[in-house]
Amino acid sequence: MAVYHFTWDLEYFGYVEPGTAGTGGWRLFARLIAGSFLFLAGLSLVLGHGDGVRARPFLIRLAKIAAAAALVTVGTWFAFRETFIFFGILHAIAAASVIGLLFLRLPAALTFAAAAAAAMAPLYLRAPLFDHPALWWVGLSTQIPRSNDYVPLLPWLAPFLAGIGAGRLLVASTIPARLAATKETVTARWKTLLAAAGRHSLAIYLIHQPVLIALLYGVSLAVPAPAADPVAGYRASCTRACEAERGAGFCGRFCECTLDRLTERNLFADLTRGAIDVAKDDRITAISAQCTADAETQTDLKE
Repeated sequence: MAVYHFTWDLEYFGYVEPGTAGTGGWRLFARLIAGSFLFLAGLSLVLGHGDGVRARPFLIRLAKIAAAAALVTVGTWFAFRETFIFFGILHAIAAASVIGLLFLRLPAALTFAAAAAAAMAPLYLRAPLFDHPALWWVGLSTQIPRSNDYVPLLPWLAPFLAGIGAGRLLVASTIPARLAATKETVTARWKTLLAAAGRHSLAIYLIHQPVLIALLYGVSLAVPAPAADPVAGYRASCTRACEAERGAGFCGRFCECTLDRLTERNLFADLTRGAIDVAKDDRITAISAQCTADAETQTDLKE
């Protein structure tokens, strides 16, 4: 997680190419991290409450996670107004923890089936109804909201439920007994900084990113990043946004087309410095519509 966030910070300060953290292997890495968080949260719910929900500890933990999620939302609202985190990994863990209570006593097979259904839901159930911002947290909107950390309930409930199912299988096996028999040896062997970090993972999650940003900000004052190429930056951001919904071939042609049209009409410089509102400017709408048609035509011809 810290490695990925450091890469995101390097991109933010201009030390690596725009789009690095959100594409290719880094994008997959980020999803694996988020999935592992949710899987372990589900497994931990079974370990903590599999024999019966202990209301007070559960509510205290839920309150801590919800408060941390609210802190992240407020902090990113002030720091990154256009892409603030309204439903990130902590929000997802808090919501999934409440839903997970319904699965604690169900057979593992049924929980795994529910996990598969949650994973598949966005492929079949997206609808304009969920495009309202109040419903973005569900994960079934037809447009992907802009956010620095968007982890909607669907499909991300899936790894949490998978963790619950795995936890049920774990506690029913002989593994816990074998671990208990070696508890003293393991504890003595692993009293390290990593073990301490594991016990304070929420605090580390909240603290590490402000620390990394502060350090890189200091570095940027002493050794500024080279000036970014606006054309390369446009291509990267356009491709990243487009490929969330369309294929790479279409997106390559669409982005090159829009870049050419913006340059021809002397709009590119104004766009890159934020002087044009892309959501309201009819010129941008017309360029986007024309380039969409052109890219679709070229795609059909190639196929």
